[in-house]
Amino acid sequence: MLDVKTDTGAARTDGSPAEAPPLVVEGLSHAFGERQALRNVSFQLNRGDRTMLLGLNGAGKTTLFSLITRLYNHRGGSIRIFGWEIKHKPSEALARLGVVFQLATLDLELSVAQNLYYHAALHGLPRREAASRMRREIERVGLTERMRERARTLSGGQRRRVEIARALIHQPRLLLLDEPTVGLDVASRQFLLDHVRMLAREEGLAVLWATHLIDEVDADARVIVLHQGRILAEGPVPEVIRGANASSMREAFDNLTGERDA
Repeated sequence: MLDVKTDTGAARTDGSPAEAPPLVVEGLSHAFGERQALRNVSFQLNRGDRTMLLGLNGAGKTTLFSLITRLYNHRGGSIRIFGWEIKHKPSEALARLGVVFQLATLDLELSVAQNLYYHAALHGLPRREAASRMRREIERVGLTERMRERARTLSGGQRRRVEIARALIHQPRLLLLDEPTVGLDVASRQFLLDHVRMLAREEGLAVLWATHLIDEVDADARVIVLHQGRILAEGPVPEVIRGANASSMREAFDNLTGERDA
């Protein structure tokens, strides 16, 4: 048996580091036939980092997320979640990861509570503990009164709130969100941005948020500019702006990529 104590920093018998970062990607490349989707991508997320993965549609954001979540298998490079190499220890790595995918994944015929209970069961949580965590997360996204209603009755923004609550029910310390605000109204979009910002700031959650919308990248975040499968810039937003000889993130993106469409 492995002695796994991820959040305390205790030593692990497989030799992975005791104080490992939430996510380390090194030398990651991926191709679909002759089309190269990612080219030697490397970056690291630390505890409490709120990192915006910024790129146009087709930049490679969803491919990167698919590799991190093991929807695709990576052949070259390395992906480590809290020290666990995902190719060799997928169960240990994925147990510490929460994900909100671009496409909605709720079962619309189940209630909000049933959707969350099902996810908790997949992570082996006892029902009483799952109920306690579920109440907390649903309360934090303001949907306590909708717990017994079918997911079908919720608006798009409310369904996204439930998906975030569901992603956190097993208490991961790393959260991935792939274009989570697509199709949402302004108020729903702002709620998600504010909620995730709070989780990173107050609870030390590491967040990787993929987006093609430059106005979602605020000055307090870190940013990774991904373009045509390559990382063109990475770091705190003010540093990336200065490094691109720009006065705003939009101008920095234009200078780095030569694009005017984001």
